[in-house]
Amino acid sequence: MTQCADYLRRAYGLHGSTAVVTGARSGIGRASALALAGAGADVVLWGRTTDGMERVAEEARELGAKAWVVAADLADLDAVERVAAAVVATNEVDILVNNAGMIARGPVASVDLDGWRAVLGVNLDSVFLLSRLLGVPMTERGRGTIVNIASLLSFQGGINVAAYTASKHGVAGLTKAMANEWAGFGVNVNAVAPGYVATENTRPLREDPNREPSIRARIPAGRWAEPDDIAGAVAFLASPAARYIHGQVLVVDGGWMGR
Repeated sequence: MTQCADYLRRAYGLHGSTAVVTGARSGIGRASALALAGAGADVVLWGRTTDGMERVAEEARELGAKAWVVAADLADLDAVERVAAAVVATNEVDILVNNAGMIARGPVASVDLDGWRAVLGVNLDSVFLLSRLLGVPMTERGRGTIVNIASLLSFQGGINVAAYTASKHGVAGLTKAMANEWAGFGVNVNAVAPGYVATENTRPLREDPNREPSIRARIPAGRWAEPDDIAGAVAFLASPAARYIHGQVLVVDGGWMGR
């Protein structure tokens, strides 16, 4: 029994690691940050602003982790670069979770170029930039983990979310491209593709009396995911147990893609 417990601590424990999680105030980001903290990692909680972030930091500290709050709008790549540089200067980042994102709903015919670029900027450009800023030092140390949050819309087209769909297809492709380049340096790059999750982003769907029942009926598990359902997959991909997993997009969807 002791040997089994020791193995589990080695395989799934993150003690001595520091993780950066973007979009950590709520939803999947908050759940992922707390899952990593519960596994032993210290956490840098990245938000667009500091509003509500200290509450999450306190939750992480209650789990025994050290926790810090940083803020920069991922739409402002200059600010992202400044904050990332400050984080690297004070922390050896072992894990990066690129979670933060935005969605804009509307048919292709009505989406203007500025709206298109705004979604691509937050959902894809910032993932590329942060992965490079925090991932290159990982390659130099010969170890590290990046977990990107993709989507079912990394595989499907969706309805009235063209920019979001394009960005999440891009996240899946970028994940594989970075894995190809960095696996040989000891850096694992993977993604989690959540199904339909009860978050603020999906509130319009959950409140739609027509779409919500049709979505739920298509999910074999019979329910929408909770953020904690996704956080477990993030923590697994960040752990030593996933050390030989590279370039994968792990679908966590209650069976949606299998139907």
